[in-house]
Amino acid sequence: MKILVVGAVGETAGLVVPALVERGVVVRGLVRHPKQVQLAKGRGASEVVVGDLADPESLDAALADGVEGVFHIGPVFAPNEAQLGLNIVEAARRAGVRKFVFSSVIHPILDLPNHEAKAPVERALVNSTLDYTILHPTMFFQNYASSWATILETGVLAEPWAPETRFSRVDYRDVAEVAAIAFTEARLAYGTFELCAPGIHSRPDLARKLSEILGRDIGVGTVDRRELSQVPSDMIKMFAHYDRGGLLGSPLVLRSILGREPRTLDAYFKELAAAGGRMR
Repeated sequence: MKILVVGAVGETAGLVVPALVERGVVVRGLVRHPKQVQLAKGRGASEVVVGDLADPESLDAALADGVEGVFHIGPVFAPNEAQLGLNIVEAARRAGVRKFVFSSVIHPILDLPNHEAKAPVERALVNSTLDYTILHPTMFFQNYASSWATILETGVLAEPWAPETRFSRVDYRDVAEVAAIAFTEARLAYGTFELCAPGIHSRPDLARKLSEILGRDIGVGTVDRRELSQVPSDMIKMFAHYDRGGLLGSPLVLRSILGREPRTLDAYFKELAAAGGRMR
């Protein structure tokens, strides 16, 4: 089986590549720039093609020569994210691809641009003749890798929304494993699956966990959104929504699909601490 992984060098789709290879799948990575080819191969892609989700001809070429499935996760906060997703769904249909796995987002019904952009892609898949699986992961553990150095330097866990807001979270490595299962087993066909790890936590909860793991006091802070001048306005809207409510879900589905306990945030923090933050 040969699977095209869109964004094979990304911090999320890049985790899907080794999960597929581990199950004996041949991965063709889709990247945007020639300089990314070797990085995709380093993650396990046997083949790498350069293309653009906005260029249907490049997608047709990427899906030629025996590609049986597509893994897609959209470029979050891209202004044309929905159209890019529709482009790859249509290209898969033209190519006669059998299986399509879409990594969407938990609660795409929310009135948030980064959630709303997923709904048209989901609709296109459900209305297509493709064998689809739609994944609804919540907030990723991996987001903390980028802020780890700052946490250690300042001794403060700070985020740009209210500290008392609670979230479910998930390790994207578990999401990647679910995607690999969807390609290599029939049991997830035509399903939509909410993916969350156990535990619902506020920022003070996480600061206490970090204090225990690091053996030092980690405080709680709130980033002033007025200082985030380089952040897209859609992201600022998302942060404002988080002042009022988080992203909450159940671990039941993920536990059932994996047949084991999902990775925990405690374990992820311990991995980050052991790796000095050099982990995705």
